[in-house]
Amino acid sequence: MTQSRLGRRDALRLGGLSAMGAFLAACGVEGKGKPQASIAPDAVAKFWSGKTQSGKLDFANWPLYMDPKKPELKKFTQKTGIQVTYDEVIQEMGPWFAKVQPQLSAGQSIGYDLMVITNSVQFGQFRDSGFLAPLDHSKLPNYAANAAKSYATSSYDPGNVFSIPYASGITGIAYDPSKIKEPVTSLADLWNPKYKGKVGMFKDLQELANFGLLAAGLDPSKSDETSWKAAAAKLKEQKDGDIVRNYYDQSYVDALGKGEVWITQAWSGDIFQKNVSDGTNFKFVIPSEGGTIWTDNMAIPVTAANPVDAITLMDFLYELDNATTLAEYINYVCPVPGAQAQMKKHAAAASGEDRDFLLSVADSPLVFPGDAEYKRLHYYVNFNTAEEKNDFERVFQPIVLG
Repeated sequence: MTQSRLGRRDALRLGGLSAMGAFLAACGVEGKGKPQASIAPDAVAKFWSGKTQSGKLDFANWPLYMDPKKPELKKFTQKTGIQVTYDEVIQEMGPWFAKVQPQLSAGQSIGYDLMVITNSVQFGQFRDSGFLAPLDHSKLPNYAANAAKSYATSSYDPGNVFSIPYASGITGIAYDPSKIKEPVTSLADLWNPKYKGKVGMFKDLQELANFGLLAAGLDPSKSDETSWKAAAAKLKEQKDGDIVRNYYDQSYVDALGKGEVWITQAWSGDIFQKNVSDGTNFKFVIPSEGGTIWTDNMAIPVTAANPVDAITLMDFLYELDNATTLAEYINYVCPVPGAQAQMKKHAAAASGEDRDFLLSVADSPLVFPGDAEYKRLHYYVNFNTAEEKNDFERVFQPIVLG
């Protein structure tokens, strides 16, 4: 259980993240994203009419998003007889969309019946191009019973018409308390001259921009080009003061471990896993000005050869025990609140290191955040047009590249 599992969030790019945070509405933070247009009233019936279980499916996921022994998939096959081919083929959203778009446009199978896609510019492209199958919620009773109710209010897929969440994560600040003795509470700590040359920031423009906007007192979900320029100016102050050592992809974890940086933008699951795997004591905080949240979602390509098998697996993963064991391995935000109590039951039946580990996951606000954490989380900048996206890139790219 305590083996190293770092690497889930590989180097992200601009197109890889957008309006995320499916939990927020239930915790007092309303979604600000642009709602999607409704599908035709008969779209679900039309898609699912005549489709039957075939006994197999192909599942495309990100690396390190399931125990390599695939215990959940083995249980699924034992219960249903459905064989699952599982491939860790998704590394970034932009390249993934570019890879499968030609086949989907031609009405051809992409070779996968189920895929995990991030709430992103590409999620909107998948959805708006008609590339995602509308879900038949009569086939998702476990999801209805066990998922956090706020998922139905997400701005990127209201009503879960095309997707249900696989896992979420938080972007905040990580720091080494052996190097920084004062408690870190604010984004201002990433601009503190005391830590000159020891600060890490993300090279992903969405992540970088969000912290720049929040540091400037601006709401990312309501921002426009004027706001972006103000945030870029704030980030340029940080850069020109030689406070930032580097703009990182996931290599920030190694830089923190080696002491090259003392304080850095960070993803919640990485820091939890690093502490468990290497025995470090890095701290992760959501700054007082706010952090961000992203969500990865299960969706069925409209050309899937085995959609009934795929939706059967989607619902199976929302059975309480299966959601729990997934969270025990992934260590990112779990979409099933009841998994916390179930995990404590698993801990009570375990012993030694395994027991301690399970309790640490169950008690972690990085896996089961409370209302106080959620109220400080924000969506990413939304783009309604390609022109807005290009303007955004033009404003923030010089920070990373210049």
